[in-house]
Amino acid sequence: MAISKRIPERLIFPKGEKISGGGIANDHFTGTAWLQVLVPDDMTFHCPAFNVTFEPGARNNWHKHPGGQILLVTGGRGYSQDEGRKVQVLHKGDIVKVAPGAKHWHGAAPDSWFSLIAIMPNSQKGDAEWLEPVADEEYPVINPGADARSEGEHT
Repeated sequence: MAISKRIPERLIFPKGEKISGGGIANDHFTGTAWLQVLVPDDMTFHCPAFNVTFEPGARNNWHKHPGGQILLVTGGRGYSQDEGRKVQVLHKGDIVKVAPGAKHWHGAAPDSWFSLIAIMPNSQKGDAEWLEPVADEEYPVINPGADARSEGEHT
């Protein structure tokens, strides 16, 4: 089953502002992505949430969250990887829990847009630590146009 490269006009949540190439100034991404704040950080819940949408091939740099991170995949096909582990192929409905302090990255497959809700629990522990870009040789090209769920399903 091929997945469209076109970002749907009707996502679950607003696509938000462009992160790279205009809009929000940010050098922590390769390619273009959009960000919409869904739940701002506050002193009661300490759990901001964002809708993040990636164009095909876009990804963020390696990074760490002192309080951990939860990713809820809402559409498209993408990847997530913790340092030292295999890349996981993600589809709508998948959930990824990133341990506090774990070095990781996530982004779209080269042939598909990708959208997720990124939740940062325990935000009082500090902001994300952004690291180096994901090198092209680290970024997988898993059967463009194919459903690669068998390559590493993750829920």
